[in-house]
Amino acid sequence: MYDAIRPILFKLDPETAHNVTFSLARSAQAAPGVLSLLRSNYQIDTPKLSTTLFGLEFANPVGVAAGFDKNGHALGLLAALGFGFIEVGSVTNLPRTGNQKPRLFRLEPDQGLINRMGLNNEGPEAAKHNIAKLRRKALASNRKPMIVAVNIAKTHDPQILGDKGIQDMLDCYKKMAASGDFVVLNVSCPNTAEGKTFEDPEGITPLLEAVTAERKANNPHQPLLVKFSPDSTPFNLEKTIEVCERFDISGYVMVNTSNDRSGLQTNGGTIEKIGKGGLSGKPIHQRAVERVRFAHKLLGGSKPIIGLGGVDSAESAYEFIRAGASLVELYTGLVYQGPRLCREILTGLAGLLERDGFSTLTEAVGTEHH
Repeated sequence: MYDAIRPILFKLDPETAHNVTFSLARSAQAAPGVLSLLRSNYQIDTPKLSTTLFGLEFANPVGVAAGFDKNGHALGLLAALGFGFIEVGSVTNLPRTGNQKPRLFRLEPDQGLINRMGLNNEGPEAAKHNIAKLRRKALASNRKPMIVAVNIAKTHDPQILGDKGIQDMLDCYKKMAASGDFVVLNVSCPNTAEGKTFEDPEGITPLLEAVTAERKANNPHQPLLVKFSPDSTPFNLEKTIEVCERFDISGYVMVNTSNDRSGLQTNGGTIEKIGKGGLSGKPIHQRAVERVRFAHKLLGGSKPIIGLGGVDSAESAYEFIRAGASLVELYTGLVYQGPRLCREILTGLAGLLERDGFSTLTEAVGTEHH
């Protein structure tokens, strides 16, 4: 089905194509019988791929990365497609329209995307409403609600910096924490006027002081994760993780999009014309796996890592898992391959575990280090 409509979507501007897809998804969610039809076509039972992390039972390790469904409008449909969890966001304390268009670009020869969306989102109230609606519907039909993570970032506004930036993220955390099964602090979004936000030991310390104090007071058992960039040097990453460990961060999401353009197949003139933005998809896969490997070794496997960056097959997901990721996420792969991708990855992963003699997914995590 997606193979038939993809050429039409790819004739459209990427953001228009995304919006058209979302309009269709929202209509499909509301139509009687569509979600149960999708469930029967796309969901598969893979007990050996289930895993328990942060006290949460994940039916499988494949999730949708933040940025795909910023406001939670397509949660019902994404759940029906068989994903193990969904990361909504980035949500910011104040709603934002984002950067000027065009701001999303396909790199077809590379199976990549460049985006400089600028953290456009409808704000906390919209996201909270949509997540609550998903849970109500699941409970009404006696189904286990999908695990939903909330990704929060600083509001895209060059006036909101320093202490104001910390207060802004803290306010967003206060509004959103109760809605997420776990929360991800996006400290590394490259698509804002001022560039990176808190991704260094000095920047992240006061932010974590504020957020973890609030967490201790009101959400002491809620998992709190930090999302890092692939562009951070190993030294900077190590020092920043050391700070996170002092604040008992529950796990790490690796990686965000990249500003690096090395090794691309797409014509250099095209890349230059596109300009700034975060690169995602296949071109950043190896760097992302390296970051997961590095963090897993550094932490001695003591904290779960969610790996993302070019997950577009069972093999690429398995590479993350063997390097030390307990879960994986995808976004760009969905754009290029469509809704069947999750099922294909799960089927393939089950086969890879069997081939290598693992009876559960958990047994395979970090095994390339052994």
